[in-house]
Amino acid sequence: MTLLLATTRDQVASFVSALVWVYSILIIAYIFTSMYFNVGGRLPYSRWSRAVLDFLRDVCEPYLSIFRRFIPPFGPLDLSPMIAIFVLVILGNVVANLVRG
Repeated sequence: MTLLLATTRDQVASFVSALVWVYSILIIAYIFTSMYFNVGGRLPYSRWSRAVLDFLRDVCEPYLSIFRRFIPPFGPLDLSPMIAIFVLVILGNVVANLVRG
């Protein structure tokens, strides 16, 4: 029974770690696609590029807006995604270690 419980804990902790990894990749993809589209890299009236950007914005912006309230941009440089990923990784590791026990 304890072996089954330990295996389940490890699986849940691995899931939390994978979730943090995927969300970090989504934030990085959102940063790069928004930079690319802002410099004119998007085809006009392209549905797929609008769909990609809308999906990434809808997924990432609620979390990033928490940090954008407190961290002002330094000219054209926005440091809030970098700090958000840093906090996400740290909290994800803490939660995964707490689940493992």
